[in-house]
Amino acid sequence: MLRIAVPNKGSLSGPAAEMLHEAGYQQRRESKELRIVDPENEVEFFYLRPRDIAIYVSSGRLDIGITGRDLLIDSGADAEEILPLGFARSTFRFAAKPGTAETIADLKGRTIATSYEGIVTQHLAEQGVDASVVHLDGAVETAIELGVAEAIADVVETGTSLRNAGLEVFGEPIMKSEAVVIRRTGADGEEPKVQQFLRRLQGVLVARTYVMMDYDCRVEQLEKAVALTPGLESPTVSPLHNEGWVAVRAMVPAKEAQRIMDDLYAIGARAILTTAIHACRL
Repeated sequence: MLRIAVPNKGSLSGPAAEMLHEAGYQQRRESKELRIVDPENEVEFFYLRPRDIAIYVSSGRLDIGITGRDLLIDSGADAEEILPLGFARSTFRFAAKPGTAETIADLKGRTIATSYEGIVTQHLAEQGVDASVVHLDGAVETAIELGVAEAIADVVETGTSLRNAGLEVFGEPIMKSEAVVIRRTGADGEEPKVQQFLRRLQGVLVARTYVMMDYDCRVEQLEKAVALTPGLESPTVSPLHNEGWVAVRAMVPAKEAQRIMDDLYAIGARAILTTAIHACRL
């Protein structure tokens, strides 16, 4: 069986379970379950702390795992990203009290507090900045107020919590993270069960990104309509009973669907419908 590590809690857990369910895999019914077997799909899921998943995968005891790009890099484990999943996105930034620093170079000789020591240490080394890094678990905003550090490096979403603590971000982002599928570095990337798993998740990603659009239009407007809805390869075009009319079907980006419907209507298309895509293979 394919042995897969899945986050057991935190912001990664719920979306990961939802995506796996959409991909046709059984998922646990109770949060206390640490392992389940999906015999129909020949998969065994292990529910682990997100921070530990890269370590388990790198050991070779588990074939692949779902974790955060940040946690993968921070772990220093011998594992690699093979598929971004598009959820749990975050940005890592430096922050300090106003006037402390404007660029990363200004951190030379200073102390930085973070929960992601591996990421920050690697980034400082890549930038050639010699600074001290202090590891703290949990919220790090108070580290500056209590004199533990002169700057922090943390996940920044809206920046509200930083502003409330009297801090401001500076410099370029350290990294952008999201949920990813990982495997042990150098593992067989063509293993059939792994490829099937990845195709299923890719199918979910496409299904979430696109909708199917159907509409009718006059033959003389078909080229304009096709230009608006080119589809992935090309749209399906079928003649209607009424002469001079055709029915068109194509996949379009979900976020652009309303604008495309307006544009189609403007050139004379009618009976314009969109439907959700629940699964696909490209």
